[in-house]
Amino acid sequence: MYKILEAKELTSNIYLMVVEAKRVAKACYPGQFIIVRTDENSERIPLTICDYDRKKGTVTIVFQIVGSGTEFMSHLKAGDAFHDFVGPLGCPSEFVKEDLAELKKKNILFVAGGVGTAPVYPQVKWLHEQGINADVIVGAKTKDLLILEKEMEAVAGNLYVTTDDGSYGRSGMVTQTITDLVNDGKTYDVCVAIGPMIMMKFVCKLTKELNIPTIVSLNPIMVDGTGMCGACRVTVGGEVKFACVDGPEFDGHLVNFDEAMQRQQIYKTAEGRAYLKAKEGDTHHGGCGHCGGEE
Repeated sequence: MYKILEAKELTSNIYLMVVEAKRVAKACYPGQFIIVRTDENSERIPLTICDYDRKKGTVTIVFQIVGSGTEFMSHLKAGDAFHDFVGPLGCPSEFVKEDLAELKKKNILFVAGGVGTAPVYPQVKWLHEQGINADVIVGAKTKDLLILEKEMEAVAGNLYVTTDDGSYGRSGMVTQTITDLVNDGKTYDVCVAIGPMIMMKFVCKLTKELNIPTIVSLNPIMVDGTGMCGACRVTVGGEVKFACVDGPEFDGHLVNFDEAMQRQQIYKTAEGRAYLKAKEGDTHHGGCGHCGGEE
């Protein structure tokens, strides 16, 4: 059992939990994720690691209510525990594998949308700990849906907050702020965009025009977290990949976002999953390809 040490509501449907998970905390890096189960019969829920403390043996997760599993999780309190807390899973951010001397020469821009702020935070924090300050754009629909602003401000070189309705910070989409920064003379060697699929699509469309290499995290399309359910199948540069085992980070300019978003909609029904399985054959799963997946 994995004890919940802290549980709090960040916004009306986004929650933060600090969980005692010593083995995960010891081994995880920014960009990776975990899978939780509230009991032995509950669904597997993949969640990106928001923060970790190796000394205390804790891992911080942030989640949004999107179904019955996360709705049940939202009612858990400090003192409760998860039955399973498995990880770290997925590949770490590319930054942790780069030569620090070369990394320090780069101008880095992060773009976070909505709950995507949670997986952006540990990457910016890790860079800050290495003496690298990155620019960060955090976007939300309204001020009430903005999360982790103070935490991000403490580790970002420059933080730019924007809301779709103009209720706080800059007014408009994150893409407008990217354009404004570039027009003001800012130059970037790489951009990391994490958030809703539609946001990442349009960020990548813009950064491709601006010739800024862009990394995206496709954690929003993960369901099972092991490559066996077929939900996170995505085409990257013409090749079939699975976000949970090959990613979750990919070259955003090579991702077929339209296909990925269409599959998200189809996958929501049993009929849709059966259709995808029949259409995609052995490439439907990222594991053995013959396991039957959701059957």
